[in-house]
Amino acid sequence: MLKQERARRTRELVLDAAAEEFSTQGYSRATLNAVARRTGMTKGALYGHFPSKRALAGALMSQSRTVWEEMRLARDVPGAEAAVVLEELVLDLAHRLQEDVRLRAALRLATDIPDPAWPQPVRPSPAEAPDIFEDVQRGLVALIRRAQGEGGMAPRPPELVAQLLLAVLHGAPHVSFGPPEGTGPGAYDAAWRLLLEALTGADHGASSPGRPLTGAAPRA
Repeated sequence: MLKQERARRTRELVLDAAAEEFSTQGYSRATLNAVARRTGMTKGALYGHFPSKRALAGALMSQSRTVWEEMRLARDVPGAEAAVVLEELVLDLAHRLQEDVRLRAALRLATDIPDPAWPQPVRPSPAEAPDIFEDVQRGLVALIRRAQGEGGMAPRPPELVAQLLLAVLHGAPHVSFGPPEGTGPGAYDAAWRLLLEALTGADHGASSPGRPLTGAAPRA
């Protein structure tokens, strides 16, 4: 049992190191040597957990689907209004991308996939680890359509709204929101409410940055 726990911790350490490398370097420039240096392991020891860079990328992309599904199911419960679920889920995802390097790495890897230089075997099977962009986009489109059907959202093209949200989600971790004295969770949340209001036509309280999300606990 002790050996298994040690192996599990080492695997998690390697995944964190690989995520840091992929999120900053992308797939093509990331190397197993760099991942090994981040962990303090030898390259040979790293091979004992992941036989290739391809395996590391696949593991991170597969894990990203689980993370997204858990987030979606936690919010999209029976009886919940779709517009409220969308608002809470987008803000949850935005904060998660700031804090979770593995999820950021998976998004970076997803943007690398269309590159012709990406080796085809790297691409995991759809059942194992679909493109996180496509997976999230499908979920957002479904929520937007439901919200429009419930009368809680303006009738704008759901696919376009979802694509714009994803584009900002991908870039948001690299941007500071508001003036230096106004940065922090309040400014970040207010910026997202403003974007949601602009894209959906709904009033998410952008004029009140300190207001917690509907149905969500205030963030520290």
